[in-house]
Amino acid sequence: MINVRRSLRGGDKVNIDMGPLIDMVFLLLIFFVVTTSFVKESGVDVQRSTAATAEVKERGNIMVGLTVDGEVWFDGERVDVRSVRAHVERALAEDPESGVVIVADKKSETGLVVQIMDQCRLAGARDVSLAANRGDGE
Repeated sequence: MINVRRSLRGGDKVNIDMGPLIDMVFLLLIFFVVTTSFVKESGVDVQRSTAATAEVKERGNIMVGLTVDGEVWFDGERVDVRSVRAHVERALAEDPESGVVIVADKKSETGLVVQIMDQCRLAGARDVSLAANRGDGE
């Protein structure tokens, strides 16, 4: 038991052990790093189309970008349309439940969008969708 009068006079020093506090902080840090989900973007900025029925997807997705010039982007690098299948297969091997979102510019060619969708389906993706901004129903 600590004698209050003796400790006020400076007789006994009270030591606070910081070890358990530091251990707890590191455990919390590890917990938050492990449970954080990282969002992978397609690597290109495009002007998305607007849709009144656009929905927000909560699940992590595989992003494929398509510019107005017909450039296909995957995971921050430019790829060929024919290699989209291999990239999507590799991404699905890491997370088989994820879907593919094609982020296409609103002025991009429809034929390229269909080719990318076809390559994604051939890779085994069950959920392939197009990214759009939520519109107000005009």
